[in-house]
Amino acid sequence: MNDQFRFWVVVMMVMFATACSQEGYEDLESFVRESGAGLKGKVNPLPEIKPLEHFVYQAFEIPDPFSNRRNKREKSDRDELQPDLKRPKEALESFPLENLAMVGSLRRGKYVFALVKAPDNSVHRVKAGNYLGQNFGLITGVSEEEVKLREITKGSTDEWVERASVLMLQTQEQK
Repeated sequence: MNDQFRFWVVVMMVMFATACSQEGYEDLESFVRESGAGLKGKVNPLPEIKPLEHFVYQAFEIPDPFSNRRNKREKSDRDELQPDLKRPKEALESFPLENLAMVGSLRRGKYVFALVKAPDNSVHRVKAGNYLGQNFGLITGVSEEEVKLREITKGSTDEWVERASVLMLQTQEQK
């Protein structure tokens, strides 16, 4: 049995050796030869490396970004933005602007008034010069589609900042 086993092992090894030695890659070899035949190209040269310019960092000549000092002109400009805190508040200043809705407009002569609905379902007639919202929102313009506001809020560094807002007319689909 041992001789018979050796015989079959030798036969199998001869079969494997003859199977691997057969040439069956002629089509692959011809493809590789022909694929680069028609290529004519040129590789662009690498770009020239320019030397870096030196920079001398002088930290003592630059103002400290974390200091709380402001020049006097900036401070006076910011003080001009501060709203009049002693002025009597109007009815619509007790509601956030997000909770107010423009529901219509009225025209009387050359003046346009906006109808603004408050969260308590009351409707108020406003015009340019009135105030809306809790951020000292002064109405700067009223049209039939929108109310333009100039709001004044405190910024992250406790300074007064001005921003523009708009209260758009709400149609029946938006309600």
